[in-house]
Amino acid sequence: MKIPFNNLERQYESIEPNLSKALRNVFKSGWFILGQNVEAFEKEFADYMGKKYGIGVASGTDALFLALLASGIKRGDEVITVPNTAIPTIAAISAAGAVPVFVDINEFYTIDTSKIEKKFSDKTRAIIPVHLYGQSCQMAHIINIAKKYNLQVIEDCAQAHGTEYKGAKVPFGDIGCFSFYPTKNLGAYGDGGMIVTNNEKLFQKLKLLRNYGETVRFTHVIKGYNSRLDEIQAAILRIKLKHLDRWNNGRRKIAKSYTEQLKDFVLTPQEDNDSKHVYHLYVIRTERRDRLKDYLYSKGIGTAIHYPIPAHLQRGYSDFGYKKGDFSTCEQFSREILSLPLFPELRDKEIEYICTSVKKFFK
Repeated sequence: MKIPFNNLERQYESIEPNLSKALRNVFKSGWFILGQNVEAFEKEFADYMGKKYGIGVASGTDALFLALLASGIKRGDEVITVPNTAIPTIAAISAAGAVPVFVDINEFYTIDTSKIEKKFSDKTRAIIPVHLYGQSCQMAHIINIAKKYNLQVIEDCAQAHGTEYKGAKVPFGDIGCFSFYPTKNLGAYGDGGMIVTNNEKLFQKLKLLRNYGETVRFTHVIKGYNSRLDEIQAAILRIKLKHLDRWNNGRRKIAKSYTEQLKDFVLTPQEDNDSKHVYHLYVIRTERRDRLKDYLYSKGIGTAIHYPIPAHLQRGYSDFGYKKGDFSTCEQFSREILSLPLFPELRDKEIEYICTSVKKFFK
């Protein structure tokens, strides 16, 4: 049996008629940038997240970058985050001219809130909690710390479409940044991103920043950028948003099946009691990770590692001065983690085959 790590073809087949109609309407309209679909999707997505405003941008990286700029982050400012995130989180901080300051992680793969304050300096201006793999950070504690020190909180929700914390969808705070990369729980057919917020002043500034600082055509009141979600992707995402809850429930069902079958063989994901995990990724841990990965490949099962090299050990960011051993939990986990196939259309017989293969490896 061949089981890919991800299979977007099955998802496409399930919604193809509605997608085709939506795309025809965009093509016939002749309007492809910042049109009716973008405006409608911004409102629909913000409503879904329980926020007042949505700003569609070109990618999740741009969402973080522009949110940092709009929040007043300047060159040399320090931004607290984690080293086990996807590198776009760090790239956005660097692009804003700021300096990432890393904090080690807890058993849920999210920032260890007990260690945040130890990393503060007189240059600390913001915290970027990363809701990794589909599970929320412990946001109440993070927001309390941020209020105490007058810091901005910008939540990286790139893997958390529909994730809940204490019964509310993230972002739990005032600013959340999303990616619509194709493999996300809510993915486009190309790049795309969104910032959601309740802050009207921030919303207005972000609209300027994403489109050359333009108020009306050819009138530019600030220095801005070109970072716009296009009409085609917005039309696709409007269709997909209607299915997101069902897809997330499917992911949770598959995750539950994995955990029940594999908990005696590998370290399965733990769910924080305050968080509703939407399982963008199902990540197991074992000291025999590399051998298991090779074995599953030999059985036709695709897997992945998210992420094999923590950000603080990446060559491209060596100028920040971190070294091996600085974040022991993150580094240990990076040697043990393995992501199993998980997409809503995964079939019961495929789940059974994957679990049987994992168990055979350990027997």
